[in-house]
Amino acid sequence: MAEYYKGNAGPEFRQERGEQIRMKKTDVKYQAYIDILKEELIPAMGCTEPIALAYAAAVAERELGVLPDRVVVGASGSIIKNVKSVIVPNTGHMKGIEAAAAAGIVAGNPDKELEVISQVTADQVEEIKKFLEKTEIKVEHIDNGLTFEIIVTLYSGDSYSKVRIANYHTNVVLIEKDGTVKKEVKVNGESESGLTDRSLLNMADIWDFATTVDVEDVKPVLEIQEKYNLTIAEEGMKNSYGANVGKVLLSAVGSDVATRARAMAAAGSDARMDGCELPVVINSGSGNQGITASVPVLVYAKELGVDEEKKYRALALSNLTAIHQKTPIGRLSAFCGAVSAGAGAGAGIAYLNGGDLDVVCHTVTNALAIVSGMVCDGAKPSCAGKIATAVGAGILGYQMYVRGQKFCGGDGIVADTADQTIANVGRVAKEGMKETNETIIKVMIGN
Repeated sequence: MAEYYKGNAGPEFRQERGEQIRMKKTDVKYQAYIDILKEELIPAMGCTEPIALAYAAAVAERELGVLPDRVVVGASGSIIKNVKSVIVPNTGHMKGIEAAAAAGIVAGNPDKELEVISQVTADQVEEIKKFLEKTEIKVEHIDNGLTFEIIVTLYSGDSYSKVRIANYHTNVVLIEKDGTVKKEVKVNGESESGLTDRSLLNMADIWDFATTVDVEDVKPVLEIQEKYNLTIAEEGMKNSYGANVGKVLLSAVGSDVATRARAMAAAGSDARMDGCELPVVINSGSGNQGITASVPVLVYAKELGVDEEKKYRALALSNLTAIHQKTPIGRLSAFCGAVSAGAGAGAGIAYLNGGDLDVVCHTVTNALAIVSGMVCDGAKPSCAGKIATAVGAGILGYQMYVRGQKFCGGDGIVADTADQTIANVGRVAKEGMKETNETIIKVMIGN
């Protein structure tokens, strides 16, 4: 194993006689990593926080059985931050919490979860507008100690239904109607019970999995990510969306592969933040992160002419590296998730260019040293610019190391290994930036 990583990998990954021991299908981690990819890389249409809100509203409407005459939406500050400024697809270009709730109530199909409003007719768009005009929708900022929480209560006369989502986008923990609790799951703080243990992730194991996995085991989720995320990136380059960051990059900087990788990822976000009605495959609960972790890798794979197997191995490496970084941070925070996904993309690009574990780990460390601290002030057009910056840091992190340059342990929050650096960044993002997140929310809601 690479000198950089000695002492930081599990014993099953030590080299013996110069040969790397492969992760076997019978290993617990092998199946866990596949399950993590399946849990995280799921299709969604629209920014995932308003879509989660629409999902909760659709579930509540199904329980109520009729259109409500009054709606109360309780949302944690980070949900308010991420819903406030983004266009909700299939609503006639409306944005905000009220539009998301109304879309879920009037036209949502809760069985489709994060694609809950993917099949809205033109007539239903008009119904959504009429519903918003005649129905009171009250929005409340709730603080129950959870970063991610949505409570939607619908009223029709004396009848009501209530749905609560906590900790991640499809995690319905309460369904209640007229005093009868139909579903209730205990919420233990911000733990994501029911999902595969993410603490199993580390860079050495991720590398070994990505480079030795039977590609057929991961291809089903990765090929959908490739199809969906490239399609929305291409749409963003073709037409005008948001601030057109992708187009600006190409016209102002050039068309080399590094610039194209940044531009295509930004273009996908341009389209998505401006209400494009195309699905994406998300990563760590975020479509922007899903785009960032995949599109730059796919651009490089095409440029380098690699075969399908190597392309999907690079995608697995990028996605799992991004998830590993997001695990200590949490789904939502003041720390821009594009940073983690951009570093993941850098890892995938390093692998495509022939880099080994040592190169990949230093690429991630370098990228985090460059852009850690970029804040998340909600979903909106400027996310595309942050994505371009994060992907650029991932690429620069790789270009530095192959030229003999690196940031070393003790340089700020950089540690001696990539895993330790990831843990440090997670601590800064989750603990240190908690007050920053609260201040950003206050600024955004005018307090």
